[in-house]
Amino acid sequence: MAKLKVDGNEIDVPDHYTLLQAAEAGGAEVPRFCFHERLSIAGNCRMCLIEVKGGPPKPAASCAMGVRDLRPGPNGEAPEIFTNTPMVKKAREGVMEFLLINHPLDCPICDQGGECDLQDQAMAFGVDSSRYQENKRAVEDKYIGPLVKTIMNRCIHCTRCVRFTTEVAGISELGLIGRGEDAEITTYLEQAMTSELQGNVVDLCPVGALTSKPFAFTARPWELTKTESIDVMDAVGSAIRVDSRGREVMRIMPRVNDQVNEEWISDKTRFIWDGLRTQRLDRPYVRRNGSLAPATWPEAFAAIKDAVAKSAPDQIGAIAGDLAAVEEMYALKLLIQSLGSQNVDCRQDGAALDPSLGRGSYIFNPTIEGIEQADAILIVGANPRFEASVLNARIRKRYRMTEPLAVGVVGEAVDLRYPYEPLGAGPETLKELAAGRGGFFDVLKNAKHPMIIVGQGALARPDGAAVLGLAAKLAEAAGVVKDGWNGFAVLHTAAARVGGLDIGFVPGEGGRDVAGMLGGSDVLFLLGADELDLAKAEGAFVVYIGTHGDRGAHRADVILPAAAYTEKSGTYVNTEGRVQQTSRAGFAPGDAREDWAILRALSDVLGKRLPFDSLAQLRASLHQAHPHLAEIDEILPGSVADIGKAAQLGGALTKTAFASPVEDFYLTNPIARASAVMAECSALARGGFKQAAE
Repeated sequence: MAKLKVDGNEIDVPDHYTLLQAAEAGGAEVPRFCFHERLSIAGNCRMCLIEVKGGPPKPAASCAMGVRDLRPGPNGEAPEIFTNTPMVKKAREGVMEFLLINHPLDCPICDQGGECDLQDQAMAFGVDSSRYQENKRAVEDKYIGPLVKTIMNRCIHCTRCVRFTTEVAGISELGLIGRGEDAEITTYLEQAMTSELQGNVVDLCPVGALTSKPFAFTARPWELTKTESIDVMDAVGSAIRVDSRGREVMRIMPRVNDQVNEEWISDKTRFIWDGLRTQRLDRPYVRRNGSLAPATWPEAFAAIKDAVAKSAPDQIGAIAGDLAAVEEMYALKLLIQSLGSQNVDCRQDGAALDPSLGRGSYIFNPTIEGIEQADAILIVGANPRFEASVLNARIRKRYRMTEPLAVGVVGEAVDLRYPYEPLGAGPETLKELAAGRGGFFDVLKNAKHPMIIVGQGALARPDGAAVLGLAAKLAEAAGVVKDGWNGFAVLHTAAARVGGLDIGFVPGEGGRDVAGMLGGSDVLFLLGADELDLAKAEGAFVVYIGTHGDRGAHRADVILPAAAYTEKSGTYVNTEGRVQQTSRAGFAPGDAREDWAILRALSDVLGKRLPFDSLAQLRASLHQAHPHLAEIDEILPGSVADIGKAAQLGGALTKTAFASPVEDFYLTNPIARASAVMAECSALARGGFKQAAE
């Protein structure tokens, strides 16, 4: 720690702080445009000028000068800086005047209005007039894809977007060309950006040069109701803010959560919101004479009752989809068990994960934040760039640190946005490593904090259990699991999966898994389960509880319309085992209801009344059965012994190469497939991002 005086107040700050950070720690407000805590220092906007006592007789850029650069006074007094002297005030006014020379007076029609750093700082630190009469310069707008809109006349060249794409996203797609008045930010080749994190430049841009293209001209920030929630597009559980007007979601923004997503979100998370409006199920349907027809709730329930009455208990099954909350899975499990069946499963992809082995065998044990400690990472059967984009950015962040990071990949050779060593394509390579052979085994063995990330591409296969056993054996042999460090990590792709495994939403004694239920069930309940080959469910009476007219609804005999993740308060457990909760930002359309309420009402009709009448009572029952689910934003650690149990798994290995389960990043769930924006991104990705500007 170092002693420092800020505007006369002595404070202690870490000696690696910049003067800007030190000034803020001392309670001073320092304006800035180019400085950002998670990006490298550029020092090119000059708005953060301060005065350093004993320094040169000119203002200093506080973002580019460190606490270590200060000298004590002649008698050893603490160094002193000032943020509000007349010199500083005049210097900032001068900088603001220069910034506004070419900035257009677009505030009335600019989407950044109301949350614009330039607007706010011009009011607080600028002057009320300009001395410049010359014409403002004009810059051609750039086409950089369907997500980010450019109005480059407004750009102040802070280069935040350039630094983000290069450093965090890992691809140099934006850059600054030209000098002086000819300087401009561009993609060089005028084509769509390819990064799956590109939407974050909208938040980073301090002016209206980069704005959200789908959101353009739809609402002003002060019109929107802001609801803090959790994202369910992948299993990372990014902290988000849902902005809504009336019952419509207008946009989705990130929230800061250093333990999970820092302040980034993927493009799918950010731009999915138009899919919440289209192809929605807003009334029950019953199949009559081969086609689905609108029905009332009593008619839909009566049809289900007739089908259940005709079926033997062991011929009834339930499959939970990737977006289901813990509450509705718990309610559905109780209902199916009350009907005398043990046929329930949340692993619609058939992943070989078994909660009986213990929690440590199916969660991301080192945690997402723990990635920053790792010094060797082996990725098995996963493409984290598309399966968990924000988590992949954390691996890249660790790669960019000063200490070296060794990354090895067993599986597809894809661009992960950081260098890695391709070790092989399938289980044979993993078997060699587990036997202690291969150079990367020694890398893991010698690392202080080694990590093995096992993806669903390695587990959702006929030999998935054997692959999991091999990975666990390798973890034990290479010292990935040791005192104070558990580097065995399972990377999930479905937001509902860990929560489903936690509550035991898997076949009970004598029960059938997904493959068994699709192969021979009389009545099949689908709780938002769409990623299935439903052609195999021929002859089954299918009840679909979901939000969109997707695959499950097309095959259903009865459709019960449910609430999306922005329309209910639900518990989710992310890939690292962190318990999280969404908040309701609006109400479901039409006659749609929350999933747990549908199941509670249906249980009455079936004569198997569930023991709760409200969400609070349901949660009380859930928390009594599974106490760790009451601890919001906490992680119940997995036991090291659980990896030992997984290591006992055996079985025959196939020679098929590992392949990521995410074939199209933009179309992984019903909400995404209903989104016109995601459809455009998907088409653009398939075409190699070569579409010309419109």
